[in-house]
Amino acid sequence: MDTDKKKSKKDKRESMEPAAASSAVAGEDFAIKPEKSAPKIDTSKWPLLLKNYDQLHVRSAHYTPIPCGMSPLKRTLQEYLRYGVINLDKPANPSSHEVVAWIKKMMRVEKTGHSGTLDPKVTGCLIVCIDRATRLVKAQQSAGKEYVGIVRLHSAIADQGVLYRALETLTGALFQRPPLIAAVKRQLRVRSIYESKLIEYDEQKHLGVFWVSCEAGTYIRTLCVHLGLLVGTGGHMQELRRVRSGILSENDNLVTMHDVLDAQFQYDQNKDEGYLRRIVMPLEILLTNYKRVVVKDSAVNAICYGAKLMIPGLLRFADGIEVGEEIVMITTKGEAIAVGIAQMTTSVMATVDHGVVAKIKRVIMERDTYPRRWGLGPVAQKKKALIKEGKLDKYGRPHKGDAAPAAAAAPAAAPAPAPKPVKVVEEEVEDEKEAKKKKKSKDKDRGEDEPKKKKHRESNE
Repeated sequence: MDTDKKKSKKDKRESMEPAAASSAVAGEDFAIKPEKSAPKIDTSKWPLLLKNYDQLHVRSAHYTPIPCGMSPLKRTLQEYLRYGVINLDKPANPSSHEVVAWIKKMMRVEKTGHSGTLDPKVTGCLIVCIDRATRLVKAQQSAGKEYVGIVRLHSAIADQGVLYRALETLTGALFQRPPLIAAVKRQLRVRSIYESKLIEYDEQKHLGVFWVSCEAGTYIRTLCVHLGLLVGTGGHMQELRRVRSGILSENDNLVTMHDVLDAQFQYDQNKDEGYLRRIVMPLEILLTNYKRVVVKDSAVNAICYGAKLMIPGLLRFADGIEVGEEIVMITTKGEAIAVGIAQMTTSVMATVDHGVVAKIKRVIMERDTYPRRWGLGPVAQKKKALIKEGKLDKYGRPHKGDAAPAAAAAPAAAPAPAPKPVKVVEEEVEDEKEAKKKKKSKDKDRGEDEPKKKKHRESNE
């Protein structure tokens, strides 16, 4: 009986629930209501140069998107490889130039370059740039490097504290002469060691493992010789590996020569792009530590042809930009256009209404990726009409002896100064001639007097 009562109560409850729900629905209006503020976009997970895009200062949000170009990760394979870099784990024995030449042959590309030579026996990070990315090679070669090396001391030392102190002494600016096997001229030069640590020391084998963060062009082989001299036993480099080159370290998608060969084979045989896209990264990854300025689509092609970036072409800009600092100019899709030198600080960019934002240092993007949009303004149209009529030459300059078209081309030109009377001009010319004659005669007299003066001096002596 009790079970029957419980069942009937449960049935009543269930029958009432839909009714209650329907009454709640009837009482409320389910609609998306308008809001004054738009929700903030989370751009912290956006790729490459668009990461934290919402944190950039906004100069203007008004521009006309042009359906050209594409996000670096969405490029076609051919374009992706043209703007690609490989973080290669260089093997021991071949030289850096050999390795780069092999990759060029394997991937069948036009150009390859690398981020700083490694000696044949040295292994580790070698950034290989392909085609258009080779324009960033020079910047990568001068970027800082990190190494892990092994130094062999020629005899035992009292304790490893001596080696630790010697390594600490060799920090800051140091004089270095490249070793005999170096590929550069053997002349004394200064290189900076930013930081160094002794990781381990084996007393039986006299081997010390150390880590160094240094300026580009530092010879660790020479550093090991200096360590041996400071310790007092003598020493030389046993082994070396580069663990970071510029912005990329051995933890950032490091690939081997076998990976490159396999990826190319996989694409040739099975038309599978996945492996190739994994080993090759877009060149924008090398520019993520630069401060950014975002350029309107209409100004992109002008910059590719070498024009300076002006205020009307600026959309967004990073915080803390200083005059003379290197910055990267990017499109609204996150593609790198060029590396430039800032001509304004962040605060000036935010306040002025005209002027040069940045000069070009190195153009990266191929010309005519975006359409040409300059020469479409009212003044340019007027000039074109005058060229068509023959009043200006093909460069938009007035013809020699023609004053009227010049006035039409530049109506706000300053009035020309009134011509001088002919007599005054003639007198001025004559005065100039007389002054020149006097000067010549003085020089001649001085030249004749010199031997007499010399004789007089010698007789006095």
